[in-house]
Amino acid sequence: MVRIKSSVQSKKSKKKVLKKAKGYTGARSKRLRAAKEQVMHAGADSFTHRKDKKSDYRKLWISRINAASRQHDLAYSKFINGLNNAGIKVDRKILADLAVNDPKGFKKLVDLAKKNLNA
Repeated sequence: MVRIKSSVQSKKSKKKVLKKAKGYTGARSKRLRAAKEQVMHAGADSFTHRKDKKSDYRKLWISRINAASRQHDLAYSKFINGLNNAGIKVDRKILADLAVNDPKGFKKLVDLAKKNLNA
C-alpha cells in the first residue's frame, strides 16, 4: 500500500492559524502553538462580546432616554411607566433616537407620559 503524506494539508492549516494570528505580539503571531492558543481565546472572546454588545447598546439607549426625560423633570422609570399606562409601544432604541434627533417629538411623549402617570 502506498503511504499518503499529509504535509500539504498540515501546512495549509498552519498557514490558516498564522494568518488569523497576524498582528498579535511576539510569539503569538510567529509560533504555531502560541498562535493557535491565542486565536482560540480570541474567538471565544469575540463570541462573548457579540452577545454583550446587545446589552451595551440597551444601557446606552436607557441612559440617553433618562437624560432627555430628566430635562423635562421626569425620571426614566416614571417616563416608561407613563408610556405603558398610555398604551404607547415604542422600544428604547427608537426613544433614544427621538431624544437625540427630535426633541420636540420626545417632549410630546413626555407630556403624554406625565398625563398618564397616575392612571
